[in-house]
Amino acid sequence: MQPIKMVDLHRQYLTIKDEIDQAIQSVLDSSEFIMGRVVDEFEHELSQYLEAKFVIGCASGTDALLIAMMAMEIGPGDEVITSPFSFAAAAEAIAFLGARPVYVDIDSRTYNIDPNLISDGITQKTKAILPVHLFGQSADMEPILSLAQENDLKVIEDSAQSIGARYHNRFVGTLGDIGCLSFYPTKNLGAYGDAGALLTNDSSLAQTCRMITEHGSRVRYHHETLGINSRLDSLQAAVLKVKLKHLERWTEARIRIAQTYTQALSGLGLVIPYSPAYAKHVYHQYSIRTPRRDEVAAFLKDKGMPCSIHYPVPLHKQPAFRELVEPGTRFPVAETVAKQILSLPIFPELEDREIDTITSSLRQFFEIPSS
Repeated sequence: MQPIKMVDLHRQYLTIKDEIDQAIQSVLDSSEFIMGRVVDEFEHELSQYLEAKFVIGCASGTDALLIAMMAMEIGPGDEVITSPFSFAAAAEAIAFLGARPVYVDIDSRTYNIDPNLISDGITQKTKAILPVHLFGQSADMEPILSLAQENDLKVIEDSAQSIGARYHNRFVGTLGDIGCLSFYPTKNLGAYGDAGALLTNDSSLAQTCRMITEHGSRVRYHHETLGINSRLDSLQAAVLKVKLKHLERWTEARIRIAQTYTQALSGLGLVIPYSPAYAKHVYHQYSIRTPRRDEVAAFLKDKGMPCSIHYPVPLHKQPAFRELVEPGTRFPVAETVAKQILSLPIFPELEDREIDTITSSLRQFFEIPSS
């Protein structure tokens, strides 16, 4: 048996090789490498799938977050409320614009921002709330949207890990003012390089975001606003256009694999992924929790089983953002989760026998008495 990987992109490629090769060759034949016809087609198909009025492709998920905040004129002196337990991109984009990320602790079951704590973080400087739909699951959006409306705040959804996830049957990324997607290769819908997109139902925001991605310009050499160079290139759009047709099938495969994991790991004392009634979880990660995380990870790696820690250091403890946080600030739930979280391999092509190998190894570990 070949080694199990956290994500096997080559295996996925082989299942759609002819479609991918033809799509890439079509771009090469057209020589439309930047803002080509295929970009328009992908944006249109993605808008139909996610039921968003406007989709604006860009160069990465991080750029999508940056562009969203630029469009909302977030800058020095402003504050944006977000989660301390996530990848660094959201806090990075906030800080890059001179604003300050204000963290709110997470829900211990979903690992998403706890809406019950957000009001404590709102000040006169707050401009937006930026929930992260982590690991493939929606944050609890109704109370977040209500708080935003009450306090005249924008809502930027970081949906980088959760394309296709739903909140009360609506797609994440379409609930707030702007949704931000990443198509990093390992995402549920992954390009063959960096790529991203913004979603919005607001025509004015869409127009501004589009201008920002093209140096602040709608007409060549006429620059209406400060922008950046962040365009979705045609090769990535061609790959994503092919993959989008398979996304629902891949999502259902991820859900089935997650259910298999959950059934096999019951009774071991692990905290397994939780999905509330309001959410359709698309399992970008299948992340378990145990106080013996480091022991488990070492045991699995000794047996040749891959695993990963998402994320070992909360953002308020990262050196890059430390100066933006009051000394002694604590987020106990996020800090506990960061010490216990462990992600297992999950991708649509993962086979039952491979899942059995992984779960058998975990059962073997927990049969060994703790030293």
